[in-house]
Amino acid sequence: MLVSTLEAYFQGKKDLFKGLAMERLEKDWNVYPVFHIDFSLTKYTTLFDLQEQLNLFLLRCEKVYGAEKEEKTPAARLQGMIRRAYEQTGLPVVVLIDEYDAPLLDSNSNIPLQQELRNELRKFFSPLKGLGQYLRFLFITGISKFSQMSIFSELNNLKNISMRDDFSAICGITERELLDELRPDIERMALANGETYEAACAHLKRQYDGYHFSKHCEDIYNPFSLFNAFDAKEYKNFWFSTGTPTFLIDLLQETDFDVRQLEGVEATDEQFDAPTERVTSPIPVLYQSGYLTIKGYDPEFQVYRLAYPNGEVRKGFIESLLPAYLELPGQSSTFYVVSFIRDLRKGDIESCLERTRSFFASIPNDLENKTEKHYQTIFYLLFRLMGMYVDSEVKSAVGRADVVIKMQDAIYVLEFKYDGTAREALAQINSRLYAVPYRKDGRRIVKVGINFDSATRTIGDWVIEVEDTVDNL
Repeated sequence: MLVSTLEAYFQGKKDLFKGLAMERLEKDWNVYPVFHIDFSLTKYTTLFDLQEQLNLFLLRCEKVYGAEKEEKTPAARLQGMIRRAYEQTGLPVVVLIDEYDAPLLDSNSNIPLQQELRNELRKFFSPLKGLGQYLRFLFITGISKFSQMSIFSELNNLKNISMRDDFSAICGITERELLDELRPDIERMALANGETYEAACAHLKRQYDGYHFSKHCEDIYNPFSLFNAFDAKEYKNFWFSTGTPTFLIDLLQETDFDVRQLEGVEATDEQFDAPTERVTSPIPVLYQSGYLTIKGYDPEFQVYRLAYPNGEVRKGFIESLLPAYLELPGQSSTFYVVSFIRDLRKGDIESCLERTRSFFASIPNDLENKTEKHYQTIFYLLFRLMGMYVDSEVKSAVGRADVVIKMQDAIYVLEFKYDGTAREALAQINSRLYAVPYRKDGRRIVKVGINFDSATRTIGDWVIEVEDTVDNL
């Protein structure tokens, strides 16, 4: 959307900006020659795929500005095309490169192919530095950061604006913009869903807000999801439906990353700046691709706190993660989740745990050698998928509870043991005071000790203790 907007602006399409601030701010509306290449239009499984994509782009532009038979290579054709466009129009050229890293991400598991693609891209872009006098504007977007030296080695004057405060809201909708410019859409949304205007605002915020792209960035809404929600008048997971992040799930499993720690994980500037081909942690890639966002910054230690931006991303990502850990189809886990929700809403923790026991028993036998951490991760993902507030290993003064589930009338504090006893798990909740932070909340506190039996690959036994919080208020 941003690149398309830039393309329309530099092509002088004033009519598309009617009623917007840009209509007043721009006086000249020059029609610049614009070269827009989008690398996301195909999949790259061979070097030929990239060469074909470059050729199609060049042919399209050469139909407008002509070609010279001496120009044999893609780089030579690009160089000649930019010069001719400048000479024919008398105006400098705008070059927009969208998702430059798509070929490299597609080949992430094939290092030799990735190196070939990287070399081809480097050769193609190499003339741009020497064409500075012919260029009005050069803009490059991508999901991840590959080493500038490996692709744009000649372009040493590029400015990375990815985490600058003054550009942090350029790709999204701020809350002020939402409330000032889109109020009629919110009102229609509220009417269609039988809720008040205020409730619709809160629902939109939970589902689509929460992105931050710099240290001091205001809340940003996902425009793709927001506009699709307004069009459908439903709160669906629109952004995640555009594709499953298989390469991210593979990376999480290859690095054995504890996905329970994704909400609240910390990262440094150095991690953000690390080129993707040298990344050893999935965190920078999860941030760069939009599955995590900045939720806080500690200036003393220069550390960022990251988490899922909103409900849409959290639910969509976990729906993709759970089948990978279970080796079951996604529909199977979704079926169980609906039943779990109904049990907990009725306050029937016994039925919920019985269903959980059956669920684990349905997991394929080839998971029988998995560790306690693996089963805890499945349990965490299962409850997180319900769309409730779950704290994984919530800190207290002397330790962490494995999972805390907050319902309307009760708070469930769960602790797991692996080939131990449920009594041991409950004793740990009590001895380490895991329930203490919630005693002033007013809701019932239900402490649950659960034991996993490796022989049966499911829950062996559990014990429940209800704590009356009234006396503790």
